[in-house]
Amino acid sequence: MKVILKENIKSIGKKDEIINVSDGYARNYLFVKDLAVEATPGNLAKLQTKKDSLAFKKSQEKEEAKKIADKLSKITLEFKVRAGENGKIFGGVSNKEIAEKLNKDYKILVDKKKIDLKEPIKILGVKRVEIKLFEGVTGIVKISTIAE
Repeated sequence: MKVILKENIKSIGKKDEIINVSDGYARNYLFVKDLAVEATPGNLAKLQTKKDSLAFKKSQEKEEAKKIADKLSKITLEFKVRAGENGKIFGGVSNKEIAEKLNKDYKILVDKKKIDLKEPIKILGVKRVEIKLFEGVTGIVKISTIAE
């Protein structure tokens, strides 16, 4: 019997996957626990509509991410920091500060975890930082640190 899974089931399949199982397993376990539905033409049509909707939403999010990446490439964030004589910064500029400044100055919301900064910026000057916006879409923003 062909069924459409409603949940991920270990060693059986993933959510929204169409699989073949024995009639008894489907009726006595999967249907009773509401883990699957029978793969009727109506249920298959619903599944296809759901997949199409998700694909459309994903393409919209990717386009939005590309627009944000284009905006980020034109931005230079300036941080005024305290620094020593040799150009080393006391403390450093973290990805949290970068995310907050982007939101405050440019109204661009970016999760601090998406900012690809291995360690805080601790040297004066200009540095390019990557921001992962979406699958396959990264934006690059320039960070300028200036001594007070």
